[in-house]
Amino acid sequence: MRNTLRKRMAVFLILPTALLLFAMGFAGFLYARNLLVDQWRQTAVLRLERAAHYMDMRLARVAEWIDLFNEAVKSPEGKEARDFILSRLKNLQGVTAVDLVPAPQLPESRPVRKLRRPVKGGPLTKLYSGTLSEITLPRYDAGRDRETVSLISGVPDAETGKTKRLEVSVRFDYLMKDVESLGWWQSRQVCLVDSTGRYLAHSEAMEGGRSRLGETGDPVELAVLEQMQTNSHGTWLGSGRPPERVAGFYWLGQAPWVLIMYAPGKQILAPIIEFRFYFAIAGGFCIAVILLLINFAGGRMVRRIQGLLQAFQWVAKGSYMVRLPVSSTDEIGRLEAGFNEMVEGLKELDFIRDTFGRYVDHEVARELLQKPEASRLGGQKREVAILMSDIRGFTAVAEALSPEETIGILNHYFGRMIDVIHEYRGVIVDFYGDGVLVFFDPQDGPVVPAAARAVDCSLAMQRSMAQLNREMESSPLPSALETGIAVHAGSVVVGNIGSASRAKYGIVGLAVNMTQRMQGQIPGGGIVVSKRIQELLPDRLVVRSPFTARFKGFQEPVELYMLEDSRPKS
Repeated sequence: MRNTLRKRMAVFLILPTALLLFAMGFAGFLYARNLLVDQWRQTAVLRLERAAHYMDMRLARVAEWIDLFNEAVKSPEGKEARDFILSRLKNLQGVTAVDLVPAPQLPESRPVRKLRRPVKGGPLTKLYSGTLSEITLPRYDAGRDRETVSLISGVPDAETGKTKRLEVSVRFDYLMKDVESLGWWQSRQVCLVDSTGRYLAHSEAMEGGRSRLGETGDPVELAVLEQMQTNSHGTWLGSGRPPERVAGFYWLGQAPWVLIMYAPGKQILAPIIEFRFYFAIAGGFCIAVILLLINFAGGRMVRRIQGLLQAFQWVAKGSYMVRLPVSSTDEIGRLEAGFNEMVEGLKELDFIRDTFGRYVDHEVARELLQKPEASRLGGQKREVAILMSDIRGFTAVAEALSPEETIGILNHYFGRMIDVIHEYRGVIVDFYGDGVLVFFDPQDGPVVPAAARAVDCSLAMQRSMAQLNREMESSPLPSALETGIAVHAGSVVVGNIGSASRAKYGIVGLAVNMTQRMQGQIPGGGIVVSKRIQELLPDRLVVRSPFTARFKGFQEPVELYMLEDSRPKS
C-alpha cells in the first residue's frame, strides 16, 4: 500500500509539474526564439546601414568635388577654378588618378554599371541628382598594385561644345577601410556585391573561390538576390525552425552596390539554446525537490495511514486495546481521533452486548452502566417491575409447521415485541422458547414509574399482537396467535450474574418465580397483574374483580387482577 500510494502521489504531483514546466519552457523558447530572430534582423539592417554609410561618405567626398568641377566648366572664365578643383581631386585621400579625356577616347572594355538602385514598391529608377553617370567595378591596377574604382562623369566643354569624360580613380581598400575596421566584418559572413550579385568583396568568414551570389543554388542567396531588385534593404529567413540560415542586405546610396550579411540560425539562437539546457537542469532539480518532499511529507503521511490500517486490522480481530496518537489537527489527525472515538464506541457496544445482551436499548444500557455494580459480578437488591409473556398453545401449532416456518414466525413475533419493550425502556433478561422475561428498573428512584411503564408495555404488546395477526393472515398458521402477559413488582437482586468469563445483566429472586407462575394462569390475549401492582397504581388500572390462585412454592394464596386498560396519569 505504501509503495502504491507513493507512486500515485509522485504521478499526480510530478506529472502536472513536468507538463507545466514543459509548457512554460516551450512557450518561452518560442517567444525568445522569435525575439532573438527579430533582434538579429533589426541589428543586421542597422549594421549594414552603418557600413553603407561609411562607404557612402567616402564616395560622397569625391562625388562632391566632381559636381563642383561640372559647375565650373559651364563658365568659359572658370579655367582657374577647374584647375584648382582638379588639383584638389588629385590630392584627396584615396584618389589614385584623375583623368579628363575626350569622350571618344574612353576605353570601351572598361566594365561599368549604370548608377541605378531599386526603390521599394516601384521599378528601377535613376537615383542620383549629381553629375556622376557611372561607377566601375573594382579592378586591379598593376601600376599601383591595388584594386581601384573609377567614378566617371560626363563634362560639357564650354569652349569646344564637346563632352569630355572625367574619370577619378579611388582605391577600393580606401572605400572599405571603415567597413573593415568594424569588429563584426571579420567575425560575420559579410559580402559586397553589385546589382547583379557579382562579388566585389567579402569577409574572411565567407567561403572563397566564388564569383557570383547564388551560383551554388543556395535558396537563401537566391531569395536575397530576388529581394534586392525591389527593396532597398531587408532580411530573409531560411527554412527550418529555427532557420538554418538567415540573411540581411542593404543598398549603398552612392554606388550600385549591396552589403549582405549571413548568419547560421544556431548562432543567433545560441543564448536560448543554452538557456534551454539550463532550464532542463532547473526543471530536473525541481522534480528532484518534489520527490524529496514526497518522500519526506508523503512518506510521513503514508506511515500514519499504514498505522491506521494496522490498527483497523487489530480492531477487525476483536482487539480494542489499540489507540493511535493524534499528532496533528489536519485531516489525518482528525481521522486518527475519529478512529480512537470509534474504538471507544465499539468497546462500549461490546461491553453492552456482553453485559446486557443484544436486546437492551443502548440508551437504557448506558444509564445502567453508570451504576458501579453494572460492570462487576454480583448485584444490588431493589424493587423492580417484572413482565413475562408467552404465546398460548404455540407448541401444538409448531408441530404442524416446518422448522423454517416456526423460526420465521417466532423471529417476526419477537421483532415486534422487542420494539415495544425498547419503547418503554424495558430490559430483556432472556427468551424462553416462545416466551420473554423483562424487567423495568427504577434504578435509584421510586418503583411506581417503572410499574407504570410495565403495565403500559403489556397493553402495547397486546395491541401489537393484534396487528401482527392481521399481517400474518396469509401465513400457514392454522389459527391466530394469542399471548398471555403477567406483570408483577417485587424485590430482586439486580446485577451481573454468571462468571468472570461469561456474565449477563439480569435479575433473580422470588418475584421472578411469582411472575412466571402468574403468567401460566392467564388465558390467551389476557394480562394479569399482581396485588402489588394494583397497590402501586391504584388510580390508573382498569381491572376486573380480583381472584386468588395458589402457586407451587408459595404457602399463601396470591391475589391477582385481570387488566383491561390503563388510565393516563392525571
